[in-house]
Amino acid sequence: MNKVGFIFPGQGSQSTGMGHDLYDNIETSKDVFERANSILNKKISDICFNGPDEELRKTINAQVAIVTTSIAALEAFRSKSNIKPAITLGHSLGEYCAMYCAYVMDLSTTIKAIQRRSELMDEATKLSQGAMSAVLGADIELIKKCINDASSFGLVEIANYNNPSQIVITGEVEAVNKAGEFLKAQGVRKVISLAVSGGFHSKLMTSARDGFVDFVKNLDLKDAKIPVITNVDAEFTKKADEFRAKMPNQINHSVMWLQSIQKAVNEGVDTFVEFGNGKVLAGLNAKISPDIKTYNVFDTNSLNETIAALEAQAVVI
Repeated sequence: MNKVGFIFPGQGSQSTGMGHDLYDNIETSKDVFERANSILNKKISDICFNGPDEELRKTINAQVAIVTTSIAALEAFRSKSNIKPAITLGHSLGEYCAMYCAYVMDLSTTIKAIQRRSELMDEATKLSQGAMSAVLGADIELIKKCINDASSFGLVEIANYNNPSQIVITGEVEAVNKAGEFLKAQGVRKVISLAVSGGFHSKLMTSARDGFVDFVKNLDLKDAKIPVITNVDAEFTKKADEFRAKMPNQINHSVMWLQSIQKAVNEGVDTFVEFGNGKVLAGLNAKISPDIKTYNVFDTNSLNETIAALEAQAVVI
């Protein structure tokens, strides 16, 4: 028997057309999109389904589009299967879907929180020019050394611990570029600049973090009914006030995805279901442990295949 964890992707997983098949074929998914449109007072479904790409990539659209699509996929699954997760977690933005999955927030609260988060982060990118780069196949201690060496050129930090061979660095443009140069000089073959609008998950986002502190004070949060691993610290979080404290800090701190998945595995989870567009987290998980099995739900075919596979494995809570 297998314990299953439900996981949700973050910003960067979006692509035009996402969620359209679920909208057309699953009534509960269609309801999620329609309710999101109403809450936002704009057709986020149209941006998901038709783009254009440049519109979908904008932080203020991408974040709520990804969350809406992921929740639509989750609700499609819930409408077809009684399988429940032992643990849930999400990558950065995806953590809000995990909180929704654990009944910490309802749909309206989740959508409103993500919209405000995206607005504050977008505003922060206008205050200082930031950059991010993915570092592939480098030792973490070497990355930390090169970051330290580059810090004389400006702010540079680790944004994401994605898996043992993929770390994302973030910060001010010159410092991030210098860290990349130093890494390449040390023999690191792949340092890839990411197409982002700012230095997310760094101190450049402190203004967004501070603004979000005020916003979450009155947010309607409940204690989690399903264990949630929060990626700001890779620890279990249950109480509403704990979420309220961690949500702002997630904006300007590292995403500890590697450590979070390892914690889930240590708790006996060996099967994950990724809800939402693409297979980004499935790819990360494969590098974290070859023993992990990750299924995906992003359309009706993947929904049916995943349910059949889980039922065959006799998944337990």
